[in-house]
This record gives sequence, structure tokens and C-alpha cells, in this order.
Amino acid sequence: MSRDLDIRSGVYHDSVTLMQVSRTVGDEPGVSAALVAMATQLNVDLVVGMGFEPPADAGPNDLLIALEASDDDALARARAAADAALAASRTAPPSDFGSEPRPRTVGAAIARSDATIAFVSTPGAHAFGDAMDALTKGVPVIVFSDNVPLTQEVRLKEEASRRGLLVMGPDCGTAVIGGVGFGFANVVRPGPVGVVAASGTGAQHLMSLLDASDVGISHCLGVGGRDMSDEVGAVSTLAAMDALASDPATEVIVVVGKPPGPRAAERVRSHAAAQSTPVVFALLGEGEPDLTETARSVVDAAGATWSEPRSWPASTAPEPLLEGPAPHAPTAERPEDPASRSRGFVRGLFSGGTLCDEAMAIVSGELGEVRSNIPLRPEWALDADHDVGGHVMIDFGDDALTLGRPHPMIDGSLRAERILAEAGDPTCSVLLLDVVLGHGAHPDPAAELGPVIGEAQLTAARDGRELPVVVSLVGTAGDPQDLDRQAKTLNDAGAAVYVSNAAAAREAVRRVADRPAGQGPPDSVTDVLDTDDDLPGGEE
Repeated sequence: MSRDLDIRSGVYHDSVTLMQVSRTVGDEPGVSAALVAMATQLNVDLVVGMGFEPPADAGPNDLLIALEASDDDALARARAAADAALAASRTAPPSDFGSEPRPRTVGAAIARSDATIAFVSTPGAHAFGDAMDALTKGVPVIVFSDNVPLTQEVRLKEEASRRGLLVMGPDCGTAVIGGVGFGFANVVRPGPVGVVAASGTGAQHLMSLLDASDVGISHCLGVGGRDMSDEVGAVSTLAAMDALASDPATEVIVVVGKPPGPRAAERVRSHAAAQSTPVVFALLGEGEPDLTETARSVVDAAGATWSEPRSWPASTAPEPLLEGPAPHAPTAERPEDPASRSRGFVRGLFSGGTLCDEAMAIVSGELGEVRSNIPLRPEWALDADHDVGGHVMIDFGDDALTLGRPHPMIDGSLRAERILAEAGDPTCSVLLLDVVLGHGAHPDPAAELGPVIGEAQLTAARDGRELPVVVSLVGTAGDPQDLDRQAKTLNDAGAAVYVSNAAAAREAVRRVADRPAGQGPPDSVTDVLDTDDDLPGGEE
């Protein structure tokens, strides 16, 4: 095993770039671990966790490149890949600052340019200062950074409100402004629908469903997942609604969010009632309409024709449930089906928090309690190790699981490990996954996930079980990953694929409900798969 730790003093790259570089280097043959990151205390701790000595003189303005490879040749290739990726990130032409030195602060850059918006993706501990710098120069700001303290978010939004500006974020994963995508963004057509999004993947899913029905977007203003909490009070949501209402290109406004705080939800609904532009809500939660239902309502409001979401059923699956009634919220009086435990459980492993929320609402409405690291109810929270029986759904994009590592839409390795662990659990009767396409996401997620699906199904088959895999695929025909190619690759690997996350969740419910109670293991692997040649991944 060959290892190397390189510290480059005074070399700064933004967090989005470094996540992509870490992923690129980690994909090199023979590389077992790669961390390319600024030397914040968190990242220094991660380097120590990789087995290196603590870098004594490294600070937050220094670059760390920690590599572990099978031999010296692989290590050399990893170094070269890191250098090439970092150099490529610098090839974009600088702003028109002439021959003067590049500005060293956000405020200085704004003062020396005609910038109309600032994009901040520095580490969470430093994002507040950069965002406030932009606001004091009179420019709205997108804060892509996560792990920004709640008190700092409140202060930023109070300052923005005082100045008549908009703060998008923190943790604003997706925005589309005047046709330009920021963060994780799908390729969508221009059109009359304006989106206010306290959710990144929720907005991506909604916009993708609209795009499939030839309905386009004027702007998507992401406000951060915490904006509609009662602590923040929906300050940016209200400002974004006002901005879209005053935009002549916007004819319908959609407000998308995870389950909001009750006071914030009431404030947003009251504000919408006073708008001259129609407002449609997609505020997810138990008993609320799902995103596919909302997308259909928006298409109707825009005067267009709804196109039913596409699907690619698995060859061994029953006829998929493409749509169904709105889920009923579980109640304390609702009796648990005593046979449900013998049928097994749904395990949902998500990269998108809102997609996870929507799936939990549907599954819990039909099957009861779903445990999660982002639970619908406090009493359904997972323990810190996320190891518990029953129906479980995990958001791998949650802040606690992205500390010091790329978002799962870029690097799916942590989720892949959990998929294989679930494959070995005899109580897991169906896996529910999401795959999100678009700019900023993994360039070919199906190629990474397909072999893992195949291995998981083979593991279950060797244990005498069938393990259905259902995938929710979020994307548009214009996305660089090619929606159809991604669907075919996942389908060929053995997954049922749906472009409606709600339909995917209902299919997972049906796979559990259709499983005979107390079903014993089949007599042989060939009872699960027709022939040895059909084993997932082509293995025999």
C-alpha cells in the first residue's frame, strides 16, 4: 500500500470543485482513498482518520491532497489526476478585471464588476462572512454551502430583508435564474412557471416532470431547506414569491418544500392569498399531495397537456402501479397488519431529502411507521448508527452524512455500501433508491449503481431470496447523462425504473404487500432467476 499527503499553502478551491476532484481521483484504478479538500479542522480530522499524522502547519486556507493506492504506480497516477483536475478547474477565463490582481473577497469582486448575483460555496464555517459581504454590496446571494449555523442563516436573511435583497440558501442545492442553472440543475426549457424551492431535489423532480409535459420554467429560486422552519420563518420564501409575482414572464408560482413548520406554513399560505399570480403548493407531508400530483395540477394551470410519467418495469416484477390514490396518513388508532413483518420491509436509500420525505409519506400511509434520519415524526428517528429493523429510509444527502465528503449525487460510495449490507438482511424485501441527473451530478450514475444493484440481487439470490430494486429517476431529456440511457442501464441491471418518485414508492409498497406472508425461501437460486445466464451483472 502506498500513501501520500500533500499540503499546498495558500491554494484555495471552492468546495464544489474539490468534491468533483476527490471523486475523479478516487475513480482512478488502484486508488483506495482520496481526499482533496481545504484544511479545515473537520478535513484535518478526516486525514487523521485515514491514518496520516496530523498536519501541524495546515490551516483553512491550505489545500490537502491525501491519497492511498495499491502501489507506487497507482499513487503516481492519482497525483497526476489530482493535478490535472485542479488545473482544469482554473481554465475558465477570469472575470474582466483586466491586468489588475484578482480580488480576494466577494465584496471586492462585486465592487470591480457588474455582478448581479453572488454564489458562495465556501466551507460552512466561513460562508456567513462571504454572504454578508455580498449583501452589504447590494447583491443577492446564493449560499450553496451547507453546515451553516442556524443563527447565522437567520441573521443573513434578516439583513437581506432589511436591504430588499434575497438570500437563497444556505444549502441551496438548486437554482435556475434566467435560464442559468446554479448548483445541481437539470436542463429545462423556458416557460411560465416560477418555482420557490425550500428543497433541491424536490424542485429538480417537479421541474423534470413539467419539462416532460413541455412546460418550462421562468426561474427557480432555491431558499434552503430550513427556510420554512418556524425558526427561520420563511423569510426568503416570501421574498422569492414577491420577486416571481413581479416578473412578467411568470404566470404560475409553485412553492416546493419538505414538511414546513406550522407557523411558517400558515405565513406562506396567507402571503400567497394576497398575490396576484396564482400559487400552487407542494408542501410535502403526511396526507399531502405528492409531487407528481402537484406537477399535473401545475400543467393544468399552465394550460398544457399532462404527459404520464414513463416507467421501465423490471422483467421479473408484476405489472407496476403507475399511479394511485393519495396516501392516507397513518394514525395511532390504525392497527398494524400482523402479517406485515413476515412479509419483510422496505428499505429506502436516497440522495435527495425531499424525495425521501415523499416516499416516507407514501410508504408510512400504507405500511405504518418508517424510521429515518430525517423522520416524519420525532418518535420515528433512527439511532446514530442508522442500524434498526422495520421500514427504514435514509437521506444520504443530510448534512450529518456529507461532513467532509462529496454529496451522494456526486459520490454514491456510502450508499453503495449500505445497499450491499441490506442485501444481506433477510428482512429487507425491497430496495427503493433515487438517481438524480443534471449538471453538477455524477456524469454516469447508472454505470456506478448498476453493478451494485446486480451484486445486491445476486447476494439475496444466493441466500434463497428475491430482492426487488425500484429506482426513482429524476432528470430531463436534455440532461448531459442521457435520461433514456440511464434508465436502460438501471433496468438492464434488474431495477424497475420510474420517472415519478411517487410511483416508485407505491411500487415498493406493492412489492411488500404482494409478498406472501410467511414466505419461506425458494428451493434454489433458479426459483428466483430463470437461468444462470440471467444472474445480475452477468455472473454465474
